Amino acid sequence: MIETPYLFLILIVVLYLISSIKILREYERAVVFRLGRVSEQAKGPGVILVFRPLDQIVRVSLRQEAMEVPPQDIITRDNVTLKVNAVITLRVIDPTKAVIEVANYIYQTSQFAQTTLRSVLGEVELDQLLAHRDQLNSRIQTIIDGHTAPFGVKVVSVEVKQVDLPETMLRAMAKQAEAERERRSKIIHAEGEFNAAQKLVDAASLLATQPMTLQLRYLQTLTEIGVEKNTTIVFPLPMELMTLLNKTVQAMDAARQPGTGTLPDQGSSSARPIE
Repeated sequence: MIETPYLFLILIVVLYLISSIKILREYERAVVFRLGRVSEQAKGPGVILVFRPLDQIVRVSLRQEAMEVPPQDIITRDNVTLKVNAVITLRVIDPTKAVIEVANYIYQTSQFAQTTLRSVLGEVELDQLLAHRDQLNSRIQTIIDGHTAPFGVKVVSVEVKQVDLPETMLRAMAKQAEAERERRSKIIHAEGEFNAAQKLVDAASLLATQPMTLQLRYLQTLTEIGVEKNTTIVFPLPMELMTLLNKTVQAMDAARQPGTGTLPDQGSSSARPIE
């Protein structure tokens, strides 16, 4: 029969071994320090043994983490004051470097992101910031990733989240957009007038080739007027009569012009040419 002291010692050993068992999830890695020295490679996932107090572990998650960059006061190249914030997605590639090289890799990445955001956006104009945001996001990501690569952190993406413009700038942009829309409306209206005038010229040229079509158009207009219930009285006038009247008036005007005829002489019955 085992004596009580030995039984107590065995129980302590069993409890110690049970407490040394650590289970790491699939997305976790453990950086183990044995007597203050780090092991060559992070352990996990699965079951590992950690013999305290000789061993100490630091758990590191390999999942992507989203970090919001606080709003930054930025002065663009064209001297416009803005407040811009961004969202950064990052993940740990080398858990050992992420634990050893920096005290807090999330805080370190956040500081790099704030300074990079101010420096990059301060070099561009407002129009470029609003129109080419994808290019700026890619540039910021490349710069931040170059800073975080030495301590085993990969910056997956950077997105400029919100751009707060001053109230005066918003009013100026609204006026600019309104003026642009008015300019487009005037151009469209002018193009419509030009097309209508061009169609009228084409129609006039076509009617000139066939004079009878003008008479038919005249009769069609009379029909349209007669359909409506109104008090308008229309007297049809033949177009040939109008043509005859025009020729008569032209002949009378030509006869009245000076130097084209003779006047009778008051002293004799003969006529002499007008000087």
